Amino acid sequence: MDTLTKMNVFLLVLCAALLAMACVKADRVRAWRAGLNPSAPELPDSAFVVARVVLVALAVVGVCTAVRGFGVSDRTSWDDSELTSAVHQATGDLDGYTYTTDETGSSSYFTDYESLTEERVARYGGGDAPATGVFADPAGTDTDTEAHLTVTASGADKAFCVHLERTRAKKHDYTPPGVSGNPGTLTFRGYRLRAGARDGEC
Repeated sequence: MDTLTKMNVFLLVLCAALLAMACVKADRVRAWRAGLNPSAPELPDSAFVVARVVLVALAVVGVCTAVRGFGVSDRTSWDDSELTSAVHQATGDLDGYTYTTDETGSSSYFTDYESLTEERVARYGGGDAPATGVFADPAGTDTDTEAHLTVTASGADKAFCVHLERTRAKKHDYTPPGVSGNPGTLTFRGYRLRAGARDGEC
């Protein structure tokens, strides 16, 4: 439970306490007041009416504020169902994803498997999930050919192990035209990804 959610829960508890105070009978308050200060003047019924109106109004405002706060909290953090749906949609999207690399082996489409996975999961988070807060932590044995990424998100308790494996796809090679339309001498190598996910850390 994040800080904002805790504050909203506390506000609801406070509102419940205000409503409970508004329900206390006038005779009980008078008896309690007389026990503390017998010489104090007796409170009129109108004072209790005003007090109840004020307490109920404060409770209503507090409930409305807490409800809006829960909406804000939902949009600033992930929950397990949002992360589960996003991970499965992201891996489905990445399964069969093709790209090319230059002569150094670097892709111009993404920086690394971590950033690619984080971007895709955040993309499929849905309307209430934030666009940030997704983390893909690589395993120590990851290579350019294969990666195992532990995917988590802020606010969610679940974690997923996303497996990415690339294979050579020559049909996706790209050779840009050379000078004056002549055949180019540099070929960008094509690759294809296989992707899957399972519950738990890698």
